[in-house]
Order: sequence, then C-alpha cells, then structure tokens
Amino acid sequence: MTQAKDLYKKNQELEGKVVDLTSEGSGVVKIDDFPFFVEGALPGEWVKIKVMKVGKSFGFARLMDVMEPSPDRVPEKDQVGRQIGTMTLQHLAYPAQLKYKQESVRAVFQRLGYFTDVEVAETVGMDHPWEYRNKAQIPVREVKGHLETGFFRKNSHDLVPVENFYIQHKEIDQAIVVVRDILRRYEIMPYFEKSQNGLIRHIIVKRGFHTGEMMIVLVTTKRRLGVEEDLVREITQQLPNVVSIVVNVNPKNSNVILGKENRVIYGRPYYTDTMLGLTFRISPNSFFQVNTQQAEKLYQLALEAADLKGHETVLDAYCGIGTISLALARHAKQVYAMEIVPEAIEMANQNAQINKLDNVTFEVGAAEHVLPKWNQAGIKFDVVVVDPPRKGLDPSFVETLIEQNPEKIVYVSCNPATCARDCRLLADAGYQLGTVQPVDQFPQTAHVEALVLLTRESE
Repeated sequence: MTQAKDLYKKNQELEGKVVDLTSEGSGVVKIDDFPFFVEGALPGEWVKIKVMKVGKSFGFARLMDVMEPSPDRVPEKDQVGRQIGTMTLQHLAYPAQLKYKQESVRAVFQRLGYFTDVEVAETVGMDHPWEYRNKAQIPVREVKGHLETGFFRKNSHDLVPVENFYIQHKEIDQAIVVVRDILRRYEIMPYFEKSQNGLIRHIIVKRGFHTGEMMIVLVTTKRRLGVEEDLVREITQQLPNVVSIVVNVNPKNSNVILGKENRVIYGRPYYTDTMLGLTFRISPNSFFQVNTQQAEKLYQLALEAADLKGHETVLDAYCGIGTISLALARHAKQVYAMEIVPEAIEMANQNAQINKLDNVTFEVGAAEHVLPKWNQAGIKFDVVVVDPPRKGLDPSFVETLIEQNPEKIVYVSCNPATCARDCRLLADAGYQLGTVQPVDQFPQTAHVEALVLLTRESE
C-alpha cells in the first residue's frame, strides 16, 4: 500500500482547494483525500502550497499563493501577528470569524459530546474587535545586541521584536516600549535561555479597562535589580497611570512565566478595575479575564442563565478573585466558592469586603476536594456555576456534582471541547443540555468561549 510519505516530499509544490478550517484556524487542503494543514488559507480558496512535513494521516504545508481568494478574505493588519501566533485569523473578515466559531463549537459538541441535535446560538462578538486585551506578558531577550521586547516566533524560542500588537490596548503597547527603553538606558541585562544568565525575563503590564490603572510586573532571575529607585522614578514619570510596580522573582529554568515571590517596589500590591458594577482588586498572580468588555457580556449571560430569585444557595467552582461569585451574591441567599490559588482567595475576600457583600464563603482548595467536604457538611446547592481551566472538570468533581443533584448547572468554558465532554457526562446523569452560547473573547484568533445551561430533568 502506497503511503503518503512516498507520494509527497518536503518542498514539493501542490495545488488544491481549501475544504475546511481546523480548530487552530489553519486551512485544510485535501490532495487525493490526504489533508494538509495550511496556515493562512480559507475555505473555498484554490491555493498553491509547499509541503513542509508529511505524517501518516496528515501533513503541514506553507501557503505560497492564493489563486482564487475567498470573499471573506481581508487584508492582514500585520504579518508579524501571524508569525508569532497572536492574530492567526486576522485575514478572515470578522463576521466570518464569528460564524466559524459558532460552527467549531457545534462540531465539538456533536463529535465529542455526541449531541446530534445541539442548538448553538450565534457568537456574541465585539463592535471593535481590536485593542481589547487588558494584559500583556512580554518576553525580554537580546536581539542583534539590543534588549528587545516582542513575542516568540511560533514553535520556537526566537524572539520577534514587536511594538504594536494590535489586539492589546494602545496604552499597554506604549507602556511596554517605555519600560523597554528605560531598561536599555540602565543597561539591564535581558535573560539568556541557553546560559540562564541575565536579569529581566518578562515585562507584564495589566491595565484596568474601566479605571485606566496600570500595574507593571518585572519578572527577574534575582531579587534585586540594583537601580530600583531610578526605574521607579522613570517609569512613574513617563506612565502616570501606574499605581503598582512589582518585582516577581523566577530563577527557575522553565516555561512558567511567574515565580512564587512578589516584591512591591512602588505603590500598591494590586490595581483595581470594575466589572458588572463591582470593584475588584487584582494582584500580579491573579486571573482576571483579559477582555473586560466580552467578559461582562459572558458573565451577564451566566447570571441570566442562573436566573436567581434571592432564596438560592449557589456554588461557584474555580472562582478566581471572585468575579462571578460576587455578581451571583447580589442575587442569591448564599454563595460558596473555591479556588486552588491561595492568593486569589485572599483577593476574593478583599473584593467581597470592598463591595460590602457578606453572603459569600471562599475556600482554598481544588474543586474536586472541597465539594465533597461541603456535601458531607449537608450544604445543598440549588445552582452550580463552573468556570474551569482548559482541561475542564475533574471526573471526581463531576461525580460529586451529580450526587449533589442541583437544579441548574451553568457551565462557562474557555475550551468548548472539554465542555462538550463534561456535558455528555452530565447529560447521561439526567441533565438536559440547553442552547450553547459562544462568546468571542479573543477576536482575530481561533479561540472561543462558550456558555451552556444544564437543567435537571423532571422525574
């Protein structure tokens, strides 16, 4: 039997039609039923491609020419955004991006969740799908003898210098360049991965969408910078909205960005922002949705799905700093919430206090460990809200949740594939899947969030 590697060779040029988009946003070109994944190609296009790699069941190819373009193709804002993977769908018109995300959610619920007749609503998009990110984590390296900030070329650790990311707020892009130039002036050494020498690994900028407050985090290999007073003076003079400058120490040779130790060298250990009329303190390690405008839409949809009347006891699993918990608490009798990160629970308690909400109980621990304890304590939940990481719900958490038997489960997902898998487990236990609502938190990329309401079937 002839294998693909015998038919196709590296650097071979081929022509074909793009038949689909992958979940990562690459075009699928089939040559005699053998699929090649081609970055930058769109469905319906006739393209010329160059073979880069051939596997047993699929290959990768580079887009050489678009001979018949899709009507949904638009000019790229910046080719660099494709090279570094920050804007992998920028060549697709925004209405078509929203349609693609709706269909990709439908596909995983059918394929992985076995929901053959799932109803998927139109994707909730943005009026201005640019400059939406409120946080940047930017690596610092040496390029051609200079300290540079930018992003790694896809599948490599080669830094591509970038000054305008287009999907971050302009003030964040400006702040990165300001800090970069100050570090250059004081001859601060960038980090060298191979030798593990140098001082500055990353610059992190967090900005309150509604408040404009800004936090600068300098991720370093050592506790002391040596010129901290000078750095603080210059940064605060040039960036008056900065309310916090933090040194985060990460001496380990790993891909994890943040270390465990934070040292405030200016201002507060947090900055503030608002969401759904609530005020939140956000620390260097705290998770806060990077697209504030879309997160508000997502959380409002979650509140509407929960449809609280004021008498309910509610569980918020994976609560972070309490963004959903506190929004729920305004409409519930009592909210219980858990989060595995101790610092996040500390911030959540502070956020409850500053918002004058005393009907929330926060606890540190993994959801799959805390929920059984609350079960044993006899706490009965009417509504459960889950917003897990990309890996989805832990199987033991799902089992305990089924034992709890709440009337409603509101599932907020950053990974529709694992959401579909988890929803199948809940459906098999007697829950009815409602309409799945995609929300576009990350325009110009293939990522999509989804929200679904599961209700207990009547006995």
